[in-house]
Amino acid sequence: MKNKTMDFTFKYGSLLVIALIIVFLSFWNEHFFTYSNLTDILRSISIVTFVAIGVTFSLTVDGFDLSVGSTVSITTVVASALMVWYQQPLIVVIVIPLLIGAIVGLINSFLIVRVRIPDLLATLAIMYIVAGVHKTFTKGYSIYNNMQLTDGTTAPGKFTDSFLWLGQGKLLGIPVPVILMIIAVVVVHLFFAYTRWGRQMQMTGGNEEAARLSGVRVKRIRTAAYVASGLFAAIGGILFAARVGTGQVDAGASLLMESVAAVFVGYSVLGAGRPNIIGTFFGAILIGVLLNGMTMMNLQYYTTDIIKGSVLVLALAVTFIHLNRKKA
Repeated sequence: MKNKTMDFTFKYGSLLVIALIIVFLSFWNEHFFTYSNLTDILRSISIVTFVAIGVTFSLTVDGFDLSVGSTVSITTVVASALMVWYQQPLIVVIVIPLLIGAIVGLINSFLIVRVRIPDLLATLAIMYIVAGVHKTFTKGYSIYNNMQLTDGTTAPGKFTDSFLWLGQGKLLGIPVPVILMIIAVVVVHLFFAYTRWGRQMQMTGGNEEAARLSGVRVKRIRTAAYVASGLFAAIGGILFAARVGTGQVDAGASLLMESVAAVFVGYSVLGAGRPNIIGTFFGAILIGVLLNGMTMMNLQYYTTDIIKGSVLVLALAVTFIHLNRKKA
């Protein structure tokens, strides 16, 4: 009986917690369970979800990318600078940050796969380097329309309506970031479930030596996972700039913990016990619902870190207690 209860808690616990929180907040505030607020929650988690998908890729190959937050920050300010400082067309504003995200992923994979630095140490170092690079590039200033440059002139460009539509627009009444998020979740889920590369990433994460003996090109697979992590963090950075209409130098500072929490909450969704995209999505929903609810309850802003940290600890505790019990 005890084992069945533990299995049920592990498999459905996070979904029940999300449901209970939604019910509680719906009674607490009549404006919570409304279409406008629910779409606001989904819009708010869209960026976290993209970053968390990147983290899921790295965890799937038994790695861990700590540089995603800094990647979000650098791609946010680069996209903003390309418009406000250099007046570049939309295609350039999107492609250049994506290339930067891919380059960060390649550097991470080179240090981890070739130089064989442990993933936590390598991505931690890159996190600080990327943070220093983007702050040096912007001289520590956020980028916004009509900002004054260091030479005393005014920035010649501005955020275009077509770019802002990516973060603020709607399509058939649904926010564009929400549509992009759902497409990304579905596509990546299908990638892991039905493609050779997706299955090989999971094989590599499950047992790298066995995967190598089975003919999997492990180094290439791990490299691809870190490049994907950088690309999805870059998409998050682009959407962040499009949503707020500024290039904030610390845009990704809070996103690392939120994305990691979403991924580890996702470990327990439907009893997966491993990184998975559907679980990551529901984990992001839990984080979004909690933050929205705390805002509606007028809790102090600095309590959010306590809540996010507590959710992460609880998710880790439930996941690893269950995994250790299965091993025993």
